[in-house]
Amino acid sequence: MPDPTISIVIRTQNEERWVSPCLQAVFDQEYKDFEVVIVDNQSTDATVAKAQQFPVRVVTIEEYQPGRALNVGFKACAGRYVVCLSAHCIPADSVWLERLVAGFEDENIAGVYGRQQPMTFSSPEDKRDLLITFGLDRRIQERDPFFHNANSVIRRDVWEQIPFDETVTNIEDRIWAGRVLGQGYKILYEPEASVYHYHGIHQRGNEKRARTTVQVLEHLHGEDGDYDHGLLDAQKLRIAALVPVKGIGVVADGCPVLQHTLEHALTCRHIDETFVLTDCEETADFAQSRGATIPFLREPAYSKDHVDLNAVYAYCIQKMEEQGFYADLVVAMEPTYPFRPAGLIEDLIAQLLTGGYDSVLPVRTEYNSCWIDEDEERTRIDTGDIPRYLKTPVMVGLKGLACVTHPEFMRDGRLLGDSVGLVQIDDPYAALEVRTERDIALMELMQQTRELAE
Repeated sequence: MPDPTISIVIRTQNEERWVSPCLQAVFDQEYKDFEVVIVDNQSTDATVAKAQQFPVRVVTIEEYQPGRALNVGFKACAGRYVVCLSAHCIPADSVWLERLVAGFEDENIAGVYGRQQPMTFSSPEDKRDLLITFGLDRRIQERDPFFHNANSVIRRDVWEQIPFDETVTNIEDRIWAGRVLGQGYKILYEPEASVYHYHGIHQRGNEKRARTTVQVLEHLHGEDGDYDHGLLDAQKLRIAALVPVKGIGVVADGCPVLQHTLEHALTCRHIDETFVLTDCEETADFAQSRGATIPFLREPAYSKDHVDLNAVYAYCIQKMEEQGFYADLVVAMEPTYPFRPAGLIEDLIAQLLTGGYDSVLPVRTEYNSCWIDEDEERTRIDTGDIPRYLKTPVMVGLKGLACVTHPEFMRDGRLLGDSVGLVQIDDPYAALEVRTERDIALMELMQQTRELAE
């Protein structure tokens, strides 16, 4: 018996719900010169038994990677053209196969992929996904490496030159397409060769899968792996530091501890202006002499002990905006932290802009036993008495050290938005907050230690 012109490779794992409808539609095709090879990844349901109700060959693999499974299938079949079909994709009509392979009349075509249509019960997200991705216009791709193995066919001679990548966990099809395009071949999208597919190409919102997919796509679409993201430039944003000080503040060796915060803020290349929010003229004069701006003296009502600092920020941001100053980002810095690590503010701003967070703050990691008091009960929040290297650390926020946020949240009386980014701080000095005489003594000791270390 001569070798078939077309081989159909179907990858399966626990697809018993779909494998029979899929194979039935395959064997209902008007074009009959084909063979079917099932590449099964140790299904534990009735997938294989149902597949064997049809004239197929079954190859079993143990260590699954999508590209490896396809390569195994290609090696097990003999067709000049090899179709890749997902077991949960059902050919839409009896001429699907004929239309899928018709594009190879052009010898420069290395692969053809067809349309995918949702099922009636597909989720709205999946329907949108498929309808947007797989349109009605036939097209030849010379640069765009989009390709989808759920419904595709590939020339065997091209695959022999360029097999599938066996190391990646997904989008092996797009990696392959990118490589063949780089060799001067073309890809064809044929909407007339359609299948029904119950879920979208993004695996129903699987975030982990989406992240890995994006990483590979960025590499494919970028020049030398450098994908050009849309990214806000911190240098083109108006960024203000806000430093709230009540009264004189803490004084050490005759100088306000505030000076350390001002030095850090005023030397940060991203901060355009540093505002000290104080109720005290003496503090205002000191801060102004160091280069800070005093937009106003805050009202005494906002310095009472019961007033939350968030209320102070809300009041001050409103006053500043009434005076015409509108910031794109705000860096809140409390004056009681003398040992901020160099580059801290730049790191926080970069994290916010690249991660799209509402707010970003530094954290220190805590591996010791930790509890919180809740409704008169103590609840342990660390991961238990296990070796340190196995523990998940508790992240302790240091928002007084610095917090980059958007003014809109300050207006609402809160510092943190809903989406919060964290930057881990390893400097053991950074978390020291100076409020008492004991803190001052410890600060002076730390300063001496750091000077000796330098």
